[in-house]
Amino acid sequence: MTQRFRVAILSAESVPFAKVGGLADVVGALSKSIADLGCAVSVFLPRYAGLTLPEGSSLELTSEIEVPVRGEDKRALIYLLRNAELTPHLSFYFIANDLYFGRPGIYNDPATGEAYPDNAERFAFYSRSCLEAMRALAFTPEVIHANDHQAALVPAYLKTIYAEDPFFQMTATILSIHNMGYQGVYDPDSMAIAGFPPEYFYPLSPFEFWGKMNFLKAGIHFADVITTVSERYAEEIQSGEEFGFGLQGVLNARHEDLVGVLNGIDVRIWNPRTDRAIAARYDAESLELKGVCKAALLDEMGLPSQPDQPLFGIISRLAEQKGFDLIEPAADRLFSLPAKWVLLGSGSKRYEELFAVLETKYPDRLRFRKGFDDPLAHRIEAGSDFFLMPSRYEPCGLNQMMSMRYGTVPVVRWTGGLADTVEPYSPGSEGGTGIVFAPYTPEALVDAVEAAVRLYEEPRALLRVRRSGMARDFSWEASARKYLQLYRQANASRRMGTGFHKWLDTVQETGPGRA
Repeated sequence: MTQRFRVAILSAESVPFAKVGGLADVVGALSKSIADLGCAVSVFLPRYAGLTLPEGSSLELTSEIEVPVRGEDKRALIYLLRNAELTPHLSFYFIANDLYFGRPGIYNDPATGEAYPDNAERFAFYSRSCLEAMRALAFTPEVIHANDHQAALVPAYLKTIYAEDPFFQMTATILSIHNMGYQGVYDPDSMAIAGFPPEYFYPLSPFEFWGKMNFLKAGIHFADVITTVSERYAEEIQSGEEFGFGLQGVLNARHEDLVGVLNGIDVRIWNPRTDRAIAARYDAESLELKGVCKAALLDEMGLPSQPDQPLFGIISRLAEQKGFDLIEPAADRLFSLPAKWVLLGSGSKRYEELFAVLETKYPDRLRFRKGFDDPLAHRIEAGSDFFLMPSRYEPCGLNQMMSMRYGTVPVVRWTGGLADTVEPYSPGSEGGTGIVFAPYTPEALVDAVEAAVRLYEEPRALLRVRRSGMARDFSWEASARKYLQLYRQANASRRMGTGFHKWLDTVQETGPGRA
């Protein structure tokens, strides 16, 4: 029997176990898709206190390991998910340590909304635990796929501390950047916490960033291949400070190894024909049933039903990146339009408070639900006429794909993955899957929403745009095949000894000042 290609996927979150944003959706769907292509996939996640397990699942203790942190060994317990519905080629392992993960929240303290002050230590522990867990489980991956800065130290560990470890000699690494705005920048003493020698930290070293340690920078330098989540975003993050957040030069230096691969969505979960969370199931030929979903959502939210007015949905982290700083000055104009609004999300207290005030000011127009509610997210996608995403930048975006899948027309800014996935509609045209605006201004946002209201008043044109969006294929299959090709290329490069960074040898031979 041919040996299955072995892949380890490392992430701080994944549906259905723990979710803050789109990273969780990506990891949950991609891991299944890679396994469906015939790979042996093991996903490694922290075991958070608030972990959600699917019905009928349990965790089985498989290993106990010691992990060096702060110069001393810390214990980690490795649990395997037991679930009869899982494909035999897909496994989920959970790294447990109550000191680091036995607390509420994932990245932030829910009581304050602020990042935990020991996140550098928490995710350095997680990253090294994953490597030690693979050894304890005798799982030698041909590729480790690390996601975002929480796992970005893994490529650095393999090219430095583990460089001579025979267990990982044929293991390549891929780092996926889901959002350059979050890099894991910590105090310099994080180097010692993570176990890296002090001589690795000096101005312009792979670990140093304006006098601090940068997890993502280290991952970019040491990974065999770097990916990000859309082709346009791969170009944007190399173009300057606006998108590169200070690492554009580092990314340019790895230009040949940087690839944009558009995310997909799990079309088995996001399918209006089979979705059990919505009031009526429908497809492109029965879009009249979407009206049943709209009426049910308005009733659930306590908003008056007025068939002549469109319903706009928003599901988002409440952060400036998502364009809420545009909504704030435009609020009076937006909410005076003949339309209804439903917003689901949490994040910045500034925007949570803003929408709480606006809900009170416009009780017949707006409903704001704080937090995340997955069934409600499905009902918003199905019941809304339009879905607003006015992002300052958007690496990929998933909700615009989910919206088109549900016949909900996205209203988006022309950036990143939004530009890669939404075809602009213009009045009188035969094509188009959404309404697009470019200038990042409140005026342009209001113009786009007004264009959506006008489109709603033209039922035939609206039906055409809805059906065009529903015809798009945003499944993971094509993207997963691209990832598998990159996995094989990275591993072949590793086996041939090409593509290696010579930084470590230079440091050892000449000292950090000349590396």
